[in-house]
Amino acid sequence: MKRLTFLFRPQWIALFIVVVAFAYLCFTVLAPWQLGKNTKTSRENNQISHSLQADPVPVTTLLPQQDSVAPDAQWQRVTATGHYMPKAEVLVRLRVVDGEPAFEVLTPFAVDGGPVVLVDRGFITPIDGNKVPEFAAAPTDQVTITARLRDAEARVVGKEPFRGEDGAQQVYSINTEQISSITGVPLAGSYLQLVAEQPGGLGEISLPHLDAGPFLSYGIQWIAFGIVAPLGLGYFVYAEIQQRRRERSRAEGVRRARPGTHQRGEARRPLRKAPLSANSTATAAAEACTARESRTVRATSTTSGMRPSPRVGRISS
Repeated sequence: MKRLTFLFRPQWIALFIVVVAFAYLCFTVLAPWQLGKNTKTSRENNQISHSLQADPVPVTTLLPQQDSVAPDAQWQRVTATGHYMPKAEVLVRLRVVDGEPAFEVLTPFAVDGGPVVLVDRGFITPIDGNKVPEFAAAPTDQVTITARLRDAEARVVGKEPFRGEDGAQQVYSINTEQISSITGVPLAGSYLQLVAEQPGGLGEISLPHLDAGPFLSYGIQWIAFGIVAPLGLGYFVYAEIQQRRRERSRAEGVRRARPGTHQRGEARRPLRKAPLSANSTATAAAEACTARESRTVRATSTTSGMRPSPRVGRISS
């Protein structure tokens, strides 16, 4: 456990927090965001494919009441008989059609025996990028139109409707609730987008491409990132532990190589005596011989009652 104390250092704690936060975002925000877009795109593609094969139906079968919405029938072709209400017409600005800037013209349509629905008559190309050009007015007599059912868009936050210099009312999204409050005309929750060659039609807005897009792969990538991040952190911890072990091993090797050092608990080895040289051996033998002669003289003197001469016992070399 002592070897893991480095994990409590500030830089490691910060790394842990970043990795955990990143993995949490991957699993709870980023991956669901991309997978949700993939689900929405796949659902829309299925609805478009179905609408290409299905016959048009009266709009009152899907929008029978004024407050009706039909989210499950988006892109379904419908027919409606009634008349336009051009006095409540509005323009949607900052649109892009086939890669070019455009306005879209929205005109309420009163369905005979049914609700008032908002009709997207098509697009017009602005002058100098932001000026409204002249365009054909909607017919005022009774007509029958064929259109595709569309879901209302969300409001653009921070972008309020306004009236331009030419007097045209302009909005930033096709939100039926907002447009109803501006024009004072009650509108159904869904709106209609005209197909080609219809009464009051302008530039036709083509269908989206039936392409699921990269959202599924992006979602899987975010899930993979959320898994790899903790694994990468674990690898860094393992690598740090291994590096510290190698450093300790090198330090132990250096201590053992130094003279007079030993590990804790290791017994000291007895020191060996250095071998004697030839002169040292001769001197030692002479001293041993002199000692024996001295002991012999002392023993003789004791027996005869004589004191040994002071000179006896020393042999000159």
